[in-house]
Amino acid sequence: MTERYLSVQKKHTISGHAGAIYSMDFDGTFIYSASADKYVVRWNLNDGTQDSFAIKFASTPYSICVFNENKYLAVGLANGDLHIFSIEERKEVKFYTQHKKGIFSIEENSVTGQIYVGDADGNLSVWNAKSLELVIYLPLDCGKIRKILASFSGKQFFLGAQDGDLRILDSETFNEDARFFGHKDGVTALLQLSGHELITGGKDAHLKVWDLISNQQLKSIPAHNFVIYDLMRLKNDLLVSASRDKSIKIWDVNSLTVLQRIERKQGGHSHSVNGLVRISENQFASCSDDAMVKIWEFEGLK
Repeated sequence: MTERYLSVQKKHTISGHAGAIYSMDFDGTFIYSASADKYVVRWNLNDGTQDSFAIKFASTPYSICVFNENKYLAVGLANGDLHIFSIEERKEVKFYTQHKKGIFSIEENSVTGQIYVGDADGNLSVWNAKSLELVIYLPLDCGKIRKILASFSGKQFFLGAQDGDLRILDSETFNEDARFFGHKDGVTALLQLSGHELITGGKDAHLKVWDLISNQQLKSIPAHNFVIYDLMRLKNDLLVSASRDKSIKIWDVNSLTVLQRIERKQGGHSHSVNGLVRISENQFASCSDDAMVKIWEFEGLK
């Protein structure tokens, strides 16, 4: 893998927000971004221009998710409000006040047709992705729910929270299948590597690999200088991590060795890197407190 790796290069920068960008998603054509300027905006991928789809909110949007085969956009706000929009009709179709504190994570389970929403008080809500109705509301008392991830099979989902525990829940019964300590001060990033391996990032700036059969830690490495906010995998066993230390790192996923570090001097971000989104097998986007989205491409990977 390492011998065939060339480098990742910046393709272009998308600017237009007037505040930090906290969350992104991609629908196969457009990139959506949520910013401290209280806007959710849609961008043309190829030239970085702003599309006419733009929504202004009364409170800051912390998290967004495109779901149900790109038919809907869910937006979670700092005050706990949850807005759902029809992308085709360009209008709001549902508005919920189930949560009372900031919504930091929204995740779709496309296998079960569920949407998971987690807030700053440790409350989890599950919604039907088609009917848009509430399925269950669970007060987990775990602190801020930073990341939720559906498993490959859809039968379970993983939840990372401020209390440092990693929770594995059943997507049918919503019972807790497993729970074990992951990271000091909180689990902040989740990525399933295979049917039996999960990698996590934490506020402790470590990456950890877990065996999902035994729930035992397989590996732990100091990966960044500050909290790891997001993880993503691309083809050829490449792992990408984003951190509050303003850097993006490219890893060989098998050995967890760093292949490339992208900082401001390499065209990267000048502030905390808050999110990553996969565009294709050799392209991804990153967003930051510097109010910019940057598009990256791996040279030589087709």
